Amino acid sequence: MIVNRSIVLRCFVAMTFFLCCFFVTAQKNKVSFKVIGFYTAKNDLAHISFVHEANQWFSKMGAEYHFTYDSTNNWNNLNAAFLADYKLVIFLDTRPDSLPQRQAFENYMKNGGAWMGFHFSAFALTPSAFPQNWDWYHNEFLGSGEYGSNTWRPTKAILRVESKKHPVTKHLPKTFTAALNEWYRWQNDLQKNPAIKILAAIDTSSFPLGTGPKPNEIWHSGYYPVVWTNTQYKMVYFNMGHNDMDYEGRTNATLSSTFSEPEQNKMIINALLWLGSKK
Repeated sequence: MIVNRSIVLRCFVAMTFFLCCFFVTAQKNKVSFKVIGFYTAKNDLAHISFVHEANQWFSKMGAEYHFTYDSTNNWNNLNAAFLADYKLVIFLDTRPDSLPQRQAFENYMKNGGAWMGFHFSAFALTPSAFPQNWDWYHNEFLGSGEYGSNTWRPTKAILRVESKKHPVTKHLPKTFTAALNEWYRWQNDLQKNPAIKILAAIDTSSFPLGTGPKPNEIWHSGYYPVVWTNTQYKMVYFNMGHNDMDYEGRTNATLSSTFSEPEQNKMIINALLWLGSKK
Protein backbone atom coordinates (compact mmCIF):
# COMPACT_ATOMS: atom_id res chain seq x y z
CA MET A 1 0.00 0.00 0.00
CA ILE A 2 1.37 3.42 -0.97
CA VAL A 3 1.09 6.05 1.79
CA ASN A 4 0.88 9.70 0.82
CA ARG A 5 3.34 11.39 3.19
CA SER A 6 1.83 14.85 2.76
CA ILE A 7 -1.58 13.55 3.89
CA VAL A 8 -0.02 11.87 6.90
CA LEU A 9 1.84 15.08 7.79
CA ARG A 10 -1.31 17.17 7.50
CA CYS A 11 -3.20 14.72 9.71
CA PHE A 12 -0.42 14.81 12.27
CA VAL A 13 -0.40 18.62 12.34
CA ALA A 14 -4.19 18.74 12.64
CA MET A 15 -4.23 16.21 15.47
CA THR A 16 -1.46 18.07 17.30
CA PHE A 17 -3.37 21.34 16.98
CA PHE A 18 -6.56 19.68 18.27
CA LEU A 19 -4.80 18.20 21.27
CA CYS A 20 -3.16 21.53 22.11
CA CYS A 21 -6.51 23.32 21.95
CA PHE A 22 -8.12 20.62 24.06
CA PHE A 23 -5.37 20.90 26.69
CA VAL A 24 -5.59 24.71 26.87
CA THR A 25 -9.40 24.58 27.12
CA ALA A 26 -9.24 21.94 29.83
CA GLN A 27 -6.80 24.04 31.81
CA LYS A 28 -9.05 27.10 31.54
CA ASN A 29 -12.11 25.12 32.56
CA LYS A 30 -10.40 24.13 35.79
CA VAL A 31 -10.81 27.72 37.05
CA SER A 32 -14.23 27.52 38.62
CA PHE A 33 -14.61 31.02 40.08
CA LYS A 34 -12.84 34.32 40.69
CA VAL A 35 -11.94 35.88 44.04
CA ILE A 36 -11.02 39.51 44.76
CA GLY A 37 -9.22 40.59 47.92
CA PHE A 38 -9.56 44.21 49.06
CA TYR A 39 -6.97 45.67 51.43
CA THR A 40 -5.53 48.93 52.75
CA ALA A 41 -2.27 47.81 54.41
CA LYS A 42 -1.46 51.18 55.97
CA ASN A 43 -2.55 51.19 59.60
CA ASP A 44 -0.79 48.52 61.64
CA LEU A 45 2.43 46.60 60.88
CA ALA A 46 0.87 43.35 62.11
CA HIS A 47 -2.09 43.80 59.74
CA ILE A 48 0.18 44.81 56.87
CA SER A 49 2.26 41.68 57.43
CA PHE A 50 -0.89 39.58 57.30
CA VAL A 51 -2.09 41.24 54.09
CA HIS A 52 1.16 40.48 52.26
CA GLU A 53 1.13 36.91 53.54
CA ALA A 54 -2.54 36.42 52.65
CA ASN A 55 -2.13 37.71 49.09
CA GLN A 56 0.67 35.22 48.48
CA TRP A 57 -1.17 32.35 50.19
CA PHE A 58 -4.47 32.82 48.36
CA SER A 59 -2.65 33.04 45.02
CA LYS A 60 -0.91 29.75 45.79
CA MET A 61 -4.15 28.11 46.92
CA GLY A 62 -5.86 29.30 43.74
CA ALA A 63 -3.51 27.18 41.65
CA GLU A 64 -4.18 24.15 43.86
CA TYR A 65 -7.96 24.50 44.25
CA HIS A 66 -8.76 26.00 40.85
CA PHE A 67 -9.87 29.54 41.54
CA THR A 68 -8.42 32.83 40.35
CA TYR A 69 -7.26 35.24 43.04
CA ASP A 70 -6.82 38.96 42.39
CA SER A 71 -6.20 41.73 44.92
CA THR A 72 -6.53 45.50 44.99
CA ASN A 73 -6.00 48.39 47.40
CA ASN A 74 -8.30 50.62 45.35
CA TRP A 75 -11.57 50.59 47.29
CA ASN A 76 -13.23 52.55 44.48
CA ASN A 77 -13.27 49.20 42.68
CA LEU A 78 -16.03 48.28 45.10
CA ASN A 79 -18.70 49.03 42.51
CA ALA A 80 -21.30 46.98 40.66
CA ALA A 81 -19.43 46.77 37.35
CA PHE A 82 -16.19 45.59 38.94
CA LEU A 83 -17.81 43.15 41.38
CA ALA A 84 -19.88 41.53 38.62
CA ASP A 85 -16.75 39.66 37.54
CA TYR A 86 -16.17 38.05 40.96
CA LYS A 87 -17.91 35.28 42.85
CA LEU A 88 -16.27 36.07 46.20
CA VAL A 89 -15.05 39.28 47.87
CA ILE A 90 -12.50 39.20 50.70
CA PHE A 91 -11.82 42.08 53.11
CA LEU A 92 -8.30 41.46 54.36
CA ASP A 93 -7.79 44.28 56.84
CA THR A 94 -10.29 47.13 56.67
CA ARG A 95 -13.75 48.03 55.38
CA PRO A 96 -15.02 50.54 52.78
CA ASP A 97 -15.55 54.07 54.07
CA SER A 98 -17.37 56.00 51.34
CA LEU A 99 -21.13 55.79 50.91
CA PRO A 100 -21.00 54.61 47.24
CA GLN A 101 -18.55 51.82 48.15
CA ARG A 102 -20.68 50.71 51.08
CA GLN A 103 -23.89 50.76 49.07
CA ALA A 104 -22.27 48.77 46.26
CA PHE A 105 -21.11 46.12 48.72
CA GLU A 106 -24.49 45.89 50.44
CA ASN A 107 -26.23 45.50 47.07
CA TYR A 108 -23.68 42.85 46.05
CA MET A 109 -24.38 40.80 49.17
CA LYS A 110 -28.15 41.21 49.01
CA ASN A 111 -28.09 39.97 45.40
CA GLY A 112 -26.29 36.70 46.06
CA GLY A 113 -22.65 37.76 46.40
CA ALA A 114 -20.24 36.02 48.77
CA TRP A 115 -17.85 37.52 51.33
CA MET A 116 -15.03 36.48 53.62
CA GLY A 117 -13.55 38.85 56.19
CA PHE A 118 -10.53 38.73 58.47
CA HIS A 119 -9.71 40.27 61.83
CA PHE A 120 -9.65 44.07 61.48
CA SER A 121 -12.30 44.10 58.73
CA ALA A 122 -14.91 43.89 61.53
CA PHE A 123 -13.32 46.52 63.77
CA ALA A 124 -15.37 49.55 64.76
CA LEU A 125 -14.99 51.76 67.81
CA THR A 126 -16.49 55.16 68.54
CA PRO A 127 -14.57 57.38 68.93
CA SER A 128 -11.61 56.19 66.81
CA ALA A 129 -10.34 56.41 63.26
CA PHE A 130 -12.83 53.60 62.50
CA PRO A 131 -16.10 54.62 64.22
CA GLN A 132 -19.22 52.51 64.18
CA ASN A 133 -21.05 54.50 61.53
CA TRP A 134 -22.32 51.64 59.35
CA ASP A 135 -25.21 49.88 61.09
CA TRP A 136 -26.04 47.46 58.28
CA TYR A 137 -22.49 46.08 58.20
CA HIS A 138 -21.62 45.92 61.89
CA ASN A 139 -25.00 45.18 63.47
CA GLU A 140 -27.01 43.34 60.81
CA PHE A 141 -24.44 41.72 58.51
CA LEU A 142 -21.67 40.87 61.00
CA GLY A 143 -23.90 41.03 64.06
CA SER A 144 -20.95 41.85 66.30
CA GLY A 145 -21.46 45.57 66.79
CA GLU A 146 -18.47 47.50 68.07
CA TYR A 147 -15.12 46.14 69.17
CA GLY A 148 -15.00 45.41 72.91
CA SER A 149 -11.44 44.45 73.85
CA ASN A 150 -8.53 42.25 72.82
CA THR A 151 -5.91 39.90 74.17
CA TRP A 152 -2.23 40.82 74.12
CA ARG A 153 0.30 39.81 73.09
CA PRO A 154 -0.56 37.60 70.11
CA THR A 155 -0.84 33.99 71.23
CA LYS A 156 -2.06 30.67 69.90
CA ALA A 157 -5.43 29.40 71.08
CA ILE A 158 -7.28 26.10 71.09
CA LEU A 159 -10.48 26.51 69.09
CA ARG A 160 -13.61 24.42 69.55
CA VAL A 161 -15.80 23.58 66.57
CA GLU A 162 -19.37 24.64 67.38
CA SER A 163 -21.10 23.27 64.29
CA LYS A 164 -19.63 20.02 62.95
CA LYS A 165 -22.19 19.70 60.13
CA HIS A 166 -21.41 23.02 58.46
CA PRO A 167 -19.32 22.92 55.23
CA VAL A 168 -16.78 25.32 56.76
CA THR A 169 -15.97 22.92 59.62
CA LYS A 170 -16.25 19.71 57.60
CA HIS A 171 -13.61 17.08 58.48
CA LEU A 172 -12.12 19.21 61.26
CA PRO A 173 -11.43 17.75 64.71
CA LYS A 174 -13.58 18.89 67.62
CA THR A 175 -10.72 21.09 68.85
CA PHE A 176 -7.60 22.30 67.07
CA THR A 177 -4.79 24.80 67.43
CA ALA A 178 -5.09 28.22 65.81
CA ALA A 179 -2.12 30.33 64.76
CA LEU A 180 -0.83 33.20 66.89
CA ASN A 181 -3.32 36.03 66.90
CA GLU A 182 -4.63 39.05 68.76
CA TRP A 183 -8.13 37.88 69.72
CA TYR A 184 -11.12 40.24 69.72
CA ARG A 185 -14.16 40.47 71.97
CA TRP A 186 -17.32 42.18 70.68
CA GLN A 187 -20.07 44.43 72.03
CA ASN A 188 -22.96 42.18 70.93
CA ASP A 189 -23.64 38.66 72.19
CA LEU A 190 -23.68 36.63 68.98
CA GLN A 191 -25.33 33.70 70.76
CA LYS A 192 -28.52 35.77 71.07
CA ASN A 193 -28.71 36.59 67.35
CA PRO A 194 -30.87 33.97 65.55
CA ALA A 195 -29.29 34.84 62.18
CA ILE A 196 -25.75 34.12 63.39
CA LYS A 197 -24.33 30.60 63.31
CA ILE A 198 -21.13 30.36 65.35
CA LEU A 199 -18.69 27.94 63.74
CA ALA A 200 -15.72 28.11 66.12
CA ALA A 201 -15.03 29.63 69.53
CA ILE A 202 -12.16 29.83 72.01
CA ASP A 203 -11.97 26.55 73.95
CA THR A 204 -11.73 26.85 77.72
CA SER A 205 -8.43 24.94 77.64
CA SER A 206 -6.89 28.11 76.15
CA PHE A 207 -7.31 30.10 79.38
CA PRO A 208 -5.50 32.13 80.46
CA LEU A 209 -5.29 33.61 76.95
CA GLY A 210 -2.78 36.41 76.43
CA THR A 211 0.32 37.48 78.32
CA GLY A 212 -0.34 41.13 79.11
CA PRO A 213 1.32 43.17 80.53
CA LYS A 214 -2.09 44.79 81.24
CA PRO A 215 -4.38 42.51 83.29
CA ASN A 216 -7.36 43.23 81.03
CA GLU A 217 -5.39 41.89 78.05
CA ILE A 218 -5.45 38.40 79.57
CA TRP A 219 -8.71 36.45 79.38
CA HIS A 220 -9.39 33.93 82.14
CA SER A 221 -12.96 32.93 81.33
CA GLY A 222 -15.89 33.68 79.05
CA TYR A 223 -17.33 32.69 75.68
CA TYR A 224 -15.58 34.15 72.61
CA PRO A 225 -16.78 33.31 69.08
CA VAL A 226 -13.98 33.71 66.51
CA VAL A 227 -15.52 32.27 63.32
CA TRP A 228 -19.16 32.68 62.31
CA THR A 229 -21.59 33.07 59.46
CA ASN A 230 -24.80 35.04 59.02
CA THR A 231 -27.41 32.64 57.63
CA GLN A 232 -29.15 35.49 55.79
CA TYR A 233 -26.09 36.01 53.61
CA LYS A 234 -23.30 33.97 52.04
CA MET A 235 -20.48 35.07 54.33
CA VAL A 236 -17.87 33.93 56.85
CA TYR A 237 -15.89 36.06 59.29
CA PHE A 238 -12.54 34.95 60.72
CA ASN A 239 -11.07 36.72 63.74
CA MET A 240 -7.59 35.67 62.58
CA GLY A 241 -5.34 38.10 60.72
CA HIS A 242 -2.85 39.69 63.15
CA ASN A 243 0.75 38.43 62.99
CA ASP A 244 3.16 38.73 65.89
CA MET A 245 5.78 41.44 65.32
CA ASP A 246 9.12 42.26 66.89
CA TYR A 247 8.11 45.60 68.38
CA GLU A 248 10.22 45.21 71.52
CA GLY A 249 13.42 44.52 69.57
CA ARG A 250 12.54 47.41 67.27
CA THR A 251 13.24 45.38 64.14
CA ASN A 252 9.50 45.20 63.31
CA ALA A 253 10.19 41.77 61.84
CA THR A 254 7.31 39.32 61.43
CA LEU A 255 7.54 36.63 64.12
CA SER A 256 4.57 34.42 63.19
CA SER A 257 2.44 33.26 60.28
CA THR A 258 -1.36 33.27 60.20
CA PHE A 259 -1.24 30.35 57.76
CA SER A 260 1.02 28.13 59.86
CA GLU A 261 -1.61 25.77 61.30
CA PRO A 262 -3.00 23.06 58.96
CA GLU A 263 -6.46 22.72 60.56
CA GLN A 264 -6.98 26.48 60.49
CA ASN A 265 -5.89 26.54 56.84
CA LYS A 266 -8.33 23.72 56.08
CA MET A 267 -11.15 25.72 57.65
CA ILE A 268 -10.30 28.78 55.54
CA ILE A 269 -10.18 26.70 52.34
CA ASN A 270 -13.44 24.98 53.27
CA ALA A 271 -15.02 28.41 53.67
CA LEU A 272 -13.62 29.72 50.41
CA LEU A 273 -14.81 26.72 48.38
CA TRP A 274 -18.24 26.83 50.02
CA LEU A 275 -18.59 30.56 49.37
CA GLY A 276 -17.43 30.10 45.79
CA SER A 277 -19.86 27.27 45.09
CA LYS A 278 -23.03 27.73 43.06
CA LYS A 279 -25.36 26.79 45.91
